[in-house]
Amino acid sequence: MFRPIRALTLSAALMAFGALSLPAASSAAKPAVLTLSMAKVGSPGNPSVGITPFFDGIYQSCATDPQTSPPCLTVGGVSYPYGIGRLEVTAKQYVAFLNTVDPAGRNRRHLFSSDESGSAWPKYGQINLRARARSGRHYSLAYRQWADKPYGFANFLRSARFANSLFNGRLISKRSISSGGFRYVIYKVRLSRNTERGMYDMRNPKTTRKSRSGFVVPSQNEWIKAAYFDPSGGGTFSYWKYPTNPGTVGAGESDAPTQATLNPSNGDVTNATTQPLSIFHGSDPAPSWCPPQVSANTCSSVNPLHLSASAYAMAYAGSLGTVGQAKTLSPWGTLDQGGNAVEWTDTITPPPAGKKKKGRVWRRLHGGISNAPAYQLWLSAVGLQPQDNKFYELTYPWLGFRIGVVGNLKVKKH
Repeated sequence: MFRPIRALTLSAALMAFGALSLPAASSAAKPAVLTLSMAKVGSPGNPSVGITPFFDGIYQSCATDPQTSPPCLTVGGVSYPYGIGRLEVTAKQYVAFLNTVDPAGRNRRHLFSSDESGSAWPKYGQINLRARARSGRHYSLAYRQWADKPYGFANFLRSARFANSLFNGRLISKRSISSGGFRYVIYKVRLSRNTERGMYDMRNPKTTRKSRSGFVVPSQNEWIKAAYFDPSGGGTFSYWKYPTNPGTVGAGESDAPTQATLNPSNGDVTNATTQPLSIFHGSDPAPSWCPPQVSANTCSSVNPLHLSASAYAMAYAGSLGTVGQAKTLSPWGTLDQGGNAVEWTDTITPPPAGKKKKGRVWRRLHGGISNAPAYQLWLSAVGLQPQDNKFYELTYPWLGFRIGVVGNLKVKKH
């Protein structure tokens, strides 16, 4: 569950214009081509607001925030137009990335961990690694139902390397479209195998953006603006309380969206006619599913932490659902910024009190998860984690990310 502060604690098909194109079998070792839909976020120079982490309040500035601990943060203001993923990066897209940048399946960059496999973790394992396979085919989905779910085992380093692969890749095409009153740009990119240099220099643990133009992991302010800032002035000081609806400051969780229900065999959302909607744990039972290739007993008991069935049921309830199927849009036309997977940003932040371990880099996350209550969806739910926390990499199956874009990318000719 995505808890206050301070840190995380244990606890239908892909959209047509967020889809994945894979190379034909005859050229399987060639770099994959991804198609990414980016919501256009305008209103540059929008005002920021003050928030106290995990308190039910939105303030015009920190000067008017009555809370004193934890300290107020100023968030949401962005001085330039940019794009942000309409959807989270999916497991299918991440498999394509893995097979592109690690065609021999050696995992030297630690882009995959054993707990992600379907055998190690039947309910949550998304990806299998086969030692004996053709070049560019070592990684595969554990079960086909994972294709359109958010990749759930991300740390920041994996997210940044994914962004670098896009940054260094070849932009094949881009086109602008309008849908539902929102504007999107559709990018078609052939991935690069170069993950170590690009938008982020992975030799530097505190790496920040190296270019004003290209694909990025969104910053905290970019992420928050896309999720909560209403250019029409709705909400409180033009900010919604949830990415799904304006809400009412001071109403606690009573104004939350409805909890999504998931098809128990494939994770599709079954109650999308009820709006606003989000994949979070608002009531019992939490939204959950398990691949139908796995028996119910195996699904409810086998886990890499070797927890008893009862302890496992308490700590691991919610599941990741199919991206976009909750259908509730943010003020800029994104989906699932509230609920499903909590998402990384590239914003570096000081560690929480008492956690000043030398050499550890902490970054901000946002968005709540399918196993967390409604307050995790609030604008003020600004969490943080070490960018390469090995424990969560192995035990927390709800860590995702979406890609952003800054600047004006040009199509690269052959």
